[in-house]
Amino acid sequence: MKPRHLVTLRDLSPAEFRALIARATELKALKTPYEPLKNKVLGMVFEKSSTRTRVSFEVGMAQFGGSSIFLSPRDTQLGRGEPIEDSARVLSRMVDCIMLRTHAHSTVEIFAEYSRVPVINGLTDRFHPCQLLADMQTYFEHRGDIAGKTVAWVGDGNNMCQTYIDAAEMLDFELRIACPPGYEPETDLVEAAGRRVVVERNVQAAVSGADLVVTDVWASMGQESEQDERISAFENYQVDGSLMALAHSDALFMHCLPAHRGEEVSTEVLEGPQSVVWDEAENRLHAQKALLEFLLAD
Repeated sequence: MKPRHLVTLRDLSPAEFRALIARATELKALKTPYEPLKNKVLGMVFEKSSTRTRVSFEVGMAQFGGSSIFLSPRDTQLGRGEPIEDSARVLSRMVDCIMLRTHAHSTVEIFAEYSRVPVINGLTDRFHPCQLLADMQTYFEHRGDIAGKTVAWVGDGNNMCQTYIDAAEMLDFELRIACPPGYEPETDLVEAAGRRVVVERNVQAAVSGADLVVTDVWASMGQESEQDERISAFENYQVDGSLMALAHSDALFMHCLPAHRGEEVSTEVLEGPQSVVWDEAENRLHAQKALLEFLLAD
């Protein structure tokens, strides 16, 4: 039988998505030792660097009684041109699960196709499903179910934005995407989402009455050469106090971090009372533990 993977959120049903959110909160509250993955090994392949992804997966496996192996491009034959299919076949005969944080989304898709064990997308240039598990856990913990609520995405139509599109469809909330021309998410993703997703040029209109406001850096890893161009394009897309004031009075602010204070978000908002970014960051650990348990535990 083929293993379950998490390449995108679409690998879950809406009911499974909600169950993972609930289970993550249960695991977060658990005070007694619990080791469902004793003697299990997670192989972690990093072509992109990370703080939160590496630490959360390593700590999660340790707390579950398992272990993890960190592999950078210098540590694998992938960095020397070995076909992805061959790396997937070999690694999946030695470890119990594989997490990849990479550039091309196709790398994770191919790994999943040829792997004998579950494959987790730790971030690609198109999607970041693990972050959305943590984001939604955070919202549910602070405000309850997100169904019927309004989320405003402000900034680049990047991998995070595109994963929010998937989440909007699966959890039934409205997503307003405020981005400048030329920085929209993929057209087919927006169109497939139908009434739940709208691209809005007026950032104030997008945020008005929102229950959750989310942003991300304007230039992601690998886009450093576009920094000046992007700063100019996103000049009017900073989430500051005046913009947050247009959202509901109890609206939350999220950012997957790292944040560039004074660019996509003001220090006032990032450190303010509506910000839940530190809970959001911590919940990467708990959400991924729930995911690991879902994919690996007997």
